[in-house]
Amino acid sequence: MLAAARCVVYRDLLLALRRRGDVAVALLFFVIVASLFPLGIGAEPNLLRSIAPGVIWVAALLSSMLSLGRLFAADYDDGTLEQMLLGAAPLGVVAAAKAFAHWLVAGLPLVAIAPLIALQYDLGAGLWGILALSLLVGTPVLSLLGAVGAALTLGLRGGGVLLSLLVLPLYVPVLIMGAGAVEMAAAGLGGGGQLLVLGAMLVLAAAFAPWAIAAALRISLE
Repeated sequence: MLAAARCVVYRDLLLALRRRGDVAVALLFFVIVASLFPLGIGAEPNLLRSIAPGVIWVAALLSSMLSLGRLFAADYDDGTLEQMLLGAAPLGVVAAAKAFAHWLVAGLPLVAIAPLIALQYDLGAGLWGILALSLLVGTPVLSLLGAVGAALTLGLRGGGVLLSLLVLPLYVPVLIMGAGAVEMAAAGLGGGGQLLVLGAMLVLAAAFAPWAIAAALRISLE
């Protein structure tokens, strides 16, 4: 099973390298959205510091959603997904591998660039680690939950709108905990509690989301 998962991740990363434009669009979207707020609000350091965690997390959430519609679409169109369904590897393992590859492409770059974005909000250097850690733990949850919605809306006309309606309510707790960790740390209260909740969400999502994705894919392929 691990060999099959590695093959799926390697394949998806190769395909992402061939479609570097799609990866760059999501990253540029994150940078542009997060950079517009300081330009619009102006040089008000206290206000910028107060809104920084929420704005950066919302930008990361929207950026990760941009590529969800393409997570299974190409494999669905060329019949690869049906072969994966008929293969020896459990479909849940394949689904988990594809969600992990999506996070490597769409989530991990956001974690790396978030401290640079935080400079625009005059966020203290001591909070950069909390921000990056919250994104590191939270963005995989976004990929796993988003993959469930992408599987459910696979092949549907207007699936992008329906996908947003399905996954956004699921994203709200992750958004609250992720931004709250940085806000609590900035207030001197520590963000450990929110980070632990995010970690619990990640464990639950990693345990149950792949099988939910597999069930949704079977429904979409029928």
